[in-house]
Order: sequence, then structure tokens, then C-alpha cells
Amino acid sequence: MNVTEAVTSRRSVREFLDKPVDLETIRRVMDTARWAASGCNYQPWEATIVTGQPLKDLQAKITTTPPQEAEYDWTAPGQEDAYKGRLNAVSKGMFGSMGIARDDGEGRMKAMARNATSFDAPAVLFCYFPRLMKEAQWSDTGMWLQTVALLLREEGLDSCFQEFMALYANVIRDFLGLDHDRYMLFCGMAIGYRDPDAPLNNFEREREPLDDTVKFVGF
Repeated sequence: MNVTEAVTSRRSVREFLDKPVDLETIRRVMDTARWAASGCNYQPWEATIVTGQPLKDLQAKITTTPPQEAEYDWTAPGQEDAYKGRLNAVSKGMFGSMGIARDDGEGRMKAMARNATSFDAPAVLFCYFPRLMKEAQWSDTGMWLQTVALLLREEGLDSCFQEFMALYANVIRDFLGLDHDRYMLFCGMAIGYRDPDAPLNNFEREREPLDDTVKFVGF
């Protein structure tokens, strides 16, 4: 698989096959991802990847604990219509693929609750970094996470980024043995093999036209 194929075939997968991910494959992906770019070579990212019974134990704690207030805000762009429209478009496709109507609040909440078990993915990466890291290092961490996602595609695997996990940062930090004062829990990443037949993995996604977001000068 070349880079273009990895980029265009990557999507947020929310239905996984009941198939474990072996340690050798995950180690290979994570070892290669070390070469992701980072300003000043800080390499701010850290992570723990959990599977098997430990993952089930953590998910049991998450599903029985009320959510906390997230330590950062991922909803702010929704204040502008253009960004809100992009959110509404992907929500329409996602819930539509599951046959959940717009006015079915209970159905939507039930579907969103599957985030707590990372859509039954066989492995979950939990990403965190020291709180002294600022916006530039958050950006670097995002580049690293994208690198991980693309390398997973090369291995025939898929993923789903989960900012949702920030709602359970305290539970996750406790489980992983992380110092609350030192570490920001950034996100989770569900990892596994995509169910190719699941409608939830096949609805049409939208992207803005290139010329609406990128300008070319001097060519």
C-alpha cells in the first residue's frame, strides 16, 4: 500500500471484526511512527496500548463511572456555521447508516455510548503527554497520531480517534498509573480489523473542495 492509498482508505472505523491484533504488528507500527515530525525534536507524545482482559477491566470502570468535564474543548469550531455544517454532514451519514433518525435522541445516545468500549475494537491506544506541552506540541502529537493511523492501514488495520476518552481522563490515568498533575490525557485510538460489510464503515464522507481551503501563489 502506498501513502496515497493509506490516506484515502483511512477512515474512522466503528465496527471491528472479532480478531485480535498481535504484539509484533503493533510494535512494528509504533517503532516506525517514532520518525514522525516534531518541532525541536521534542517528541512530546506518550501512549499505552491496552488489549485483552486489562482492556475489558478498564472499560468496565469507564462504563460505570459518570463522565467528567473534559480538560480541553473540541467543540468550539461549532460556533461558526461552516464548521457546524461539516459536523452535521458526517453525523447525518453516520447515524443514517445505522438507521437512526435525527429526532431519535435515545437511539443517538445509545450509539454514542459505544465510544466507551471503543466500538469493541480488540486494542486501544491511550495517548497522553506532560501538561507543560503547549499548542505546538499538541500539533506534533496530532501528526504522530496520524502517522500511526496510516501505518496501521499499511498493515491492513484500521482505527478511530476518540477525543471522547477525555471525558474519562481521571479513570484512565488511575488505571494506567499516570500522575494526574503531570499528564494530560489527550485521546484514545481504537485499533483493529475493519468489518468491511458494516454500513457504519461504508457511508460516504465529505471533504471540502481543495480550492476552498488551499491557495497557490507564485506557480
